[in-house]
Amino acid sequence: MSVTLTENAVQKLSTLFAEENNPNLKLRIFVSGGGCSGFQYGFTFDENQEENDSVVEEGPVKVLVDPMSLGHLAGSQVDYVEDLNGAQFVIKNPNAASTCGCGQSFTPNAAGGCSNETPS
Repeated sequence: MSVTLTENAVQKLSTLFAEENNPNLKLRIFVSGGGCSGFQYGFTFDENQEENDSVVEEGPVKVLVDPMSLGHLAGSQVDYVEDLNGAQFVIKNPNAASTCGCGQSFTPNAAGGCSNETPS
């Protein structure tokens, strides 16, 4: 089970990649320790795909996820929303037992697909 992107996320990423004018650019999504709920999501642009990365391709958009993060993100959906809180990418994660108010931090579900590894 992999990560999926909504149409809104694909459209926004396509726009951002076009603005950067770099055909090798990809979005890397990762999970790291920290945040108010124990783990937090991270997003960064990356040109380099590692051998063990999972790759999600939606049209012109490529998303990279490292194996440890994929254990926490399997089955998640990435969306782009514009609301009263502003515009941001949001992860809807079935492996999260709880999230913080900002939506950028989560507590893993003990019964979920998370590995026992601690993110570095």
